[in-house]
Amino acid sequence: MADPENGHPPVQATTNTTEYTPLLPSDRQFISALHQSQDFIACHIVKIHGEDSSVWKLRHSLQHWFSSKWGHYFVILLVSADICCIFADFLISLHMCEHAGEEGFNLRAWQRANDVLGYASLTFSCLFMAELLGSVFAFGFRYFNNSFHIFDALVIIAAFIIDVLLRGPLEEAGSLVVVLRLWRVFKIIEEFSSGAEDEIAELQEKIDELEQARDDVMKENEQLKHRLRGGYRNADGDGHVGDG
Repeated sequence: MADPENGHPPVQATTNTTEYTPLLPSDRQFISALHQSQDFIACHIVKIHGEDSSVWKLRHSLQHWFSSKWGHYFVILLVSADICCIFADFLISLHMCEHAGEEGFNLRAWQRANDVLGYASLTFSCLFMAELLGSVFAFGFRYFNNSFHIFDALVIIAAFIIDVLLRGPLEEAGSLVVVLRLWRVFKIIEEFSSGAEDEIAELQEKIDELEQARDDVMKENEQLKHRLRGGYRNADGDGHVGDG
């Protein structure tokens, strides 16, 4: 069946779709659907570069990374570090405002520390923008079919604009928007718990199946023992009759 966007037949994925099953349960059906069909970006990659190109392999590598638990752990680490930098920057700014007029207060050193934290915040914003662009490249524009991804993208773009364009008090106030990323951490941790519960349920189901199989084997073993005992008794009876 031809792809409606470019008239070319869709190219089947060359990798096992189960390899890229994400940890987050709410994304599993969505990501699985992406692997079953070819999106706009995938069709153009295949058309221009081909299935065996490094670009196609990079896309699947990014899918694997963004869908893995280590990818989610890395995001949590980045968000946590970014939030710590924002609060440290905010506290340093308050400290500077409170003690700026005092004698012996090293204002320049505190300003330097504040500038370092500002550069760190800009670095984190660039990393999150790279993550957003990488996610769109890996999963296509259908990535935004999920409302959580839309909200996350808006927070990332807003934080990036604030870090790049705003300066002074507006930057300090606007940086609080980044605190909304904490919701992302809570969302991931919540779904970690949900994913763990799903895995426990699956393991319990397998345990029940194995226990049932064990009981069946034990019953079959007992039946075989009874048959063997009956065969030995018949053989002994035939032997006694022959002796008589």
